[in-house]
Amino acid sequence: MPMTTNTATEPPTAAVVFTDETLRTAAGLAADSYRPVWTGPSGEESSGESVARHLEATAALLDKDGWVRIYDCGKDWTTSADLADDDSMTVKAMLKSLLRWVREDVGNDPQRTLSTALRHVAEGGGHGDPGTAAIASDVLDLLIRAHTGSDTARATPWSERLTRTHADITALLTAGARFARTYGPGAAEVTGKTD
Repeated sequence: MPMTTNTATEPPTAAVVFTDETLRTAAGLAADSYRPVWTGPSGEESSGESVARHLEATAALLDKDGWVRIYDCGKDWTTSADLADDDSMTVKAMLKSLLRWVREDVGNDPQRTLSTALRHVAEGGGHGDPGTAAIASDVLDLLIRAHTGSDTARATPWSERLTRTHADITALLTAGARFARTYGPGAAEVTGKTD
């Protein structure tokens, strides 16, 4: 009789692997795209290098602060919060209590989802902007479409699957940076390719 194992105590599975073939397939999808992949919402093109830096900064941010699959909005707010609801409280006292609770109980978890981390790197301004964030998101979508073989697959829902791990997200971001440097604008100068 085979022995069963408790999945709760098993080590996490290996990260998803994004092969060179996956990147080539994604490049084909990008070439067939109805709109330019490397042009952001501003109408301006971003270099593959700038998108790669944005993706790497996203991975670094998730490594530093932690990755979370989804935000848990279902926490039991009624038992964890020590908010007074006494009718005799002044509005000022209630607001102070609420603000204190938000600062102490809600604002302390630095973990981010994939999409939130992409946006926060854009807002930080040091390694990206809203344009590179949008393009980086499109690049990740292309990789997931190539990886899954589904033309409707997207990176954010893929990252939110129950089986996903931080290592999977890091693998995706690393593959995205590699893809951007290899196939993005300016790649010919970086890789020595010529048309």
